[in-house]
Amino acid sequence: MATYAIGDVQGCYSNLRRLLDRVGFEPSRDRLWFVGDLVNRGPDSLHVLRFIKGLGPSATVVLGNHDVFLLAVSAGVATLRPQDTIQAILSAPDRDDLLEWVRRQRLLYREPPFVLVHAGLLPQWSLDEAEALAREAEDALQGAHREAALRALYPSQHLQWAPGLTGPARPAAIIKVLTRIRACSRDGVMESSYSGPPERIPPGFQPWFAVKERRHRDATIICGHWASLGLHCQDNLLAIDSGCVWGRELTAIRLEDRQVFQVPCNGDQ
Repeated sequence: MATYAIGDVQGCYSNLRRLLDRVGFEPSRDRLWFVGDLVNRGPDSLHVLRFIKGLGPSATVVLGNHDVFLLAVSAGVATLRPQDTIQAILSAPDRDDLLEWVRRQRLLYREPPFVLVHAGLLPQWSLDEAEALAREAEDALQGAHREAALRALYPSQHLQWAPGLTGPARPAAIIKVLTRIRACSRDGVMESSYSGPPERIPPGFQPWFAVKERRHRDATIICGHWASLGLHCQDNLLAIDSGCVWGRELTAIRLEDRQVFQVPCNGDQ
């Protein structure tokens, strides 16, 4: 049995299937861990969702910002933009089943020594705290007041996490951290707009995983979200968004030995 962590697919269905052929994935034997952003910007988000949903217990998924955006659009909280490619999901005959499946996915998955999350964690969060906060936000997304939480997230440029947050802003801030963080200050203030390479981060901020004081350094965080960072592996970090949707590569890492597998992605654009 092998477990493969897979970077941001973003609707690139044929590339995903080629990557699974490349690693010799067998659903009855192996597991796939997806770092989120299953959908959007690529050409075939509908088939990506149907395929991964159909994998059942062979697939573990955490939500990314594009997956949350799909939920927000379906709820009438956010509006489609010209670059979005999720329309086929919203008009599909199995739309409701797919959206309910997306809504039931986790924001953080922990299986020591690994933590699977889309974007990252705030430096002041311990692993136990991050896991508890993720469960809290998941409950909000699945509960009767989920639209209120999504409305607090769109727009969210000035939203920052604070322990004293209450109401819809609290789960919205948790979701923002887990699905959007790239850079932050030493005390956990997020830089909300930057998506470029780490060496150009605005003054006063640094990559979230570079904060020396962060409280979860003993775990290996598996994440995506930061295409400009690219494939970046170190002792306690596997950042595997290698820019598939931007015509670069789709990456899988076999967790047992950290072997990297990639397929070029120009053919799916």
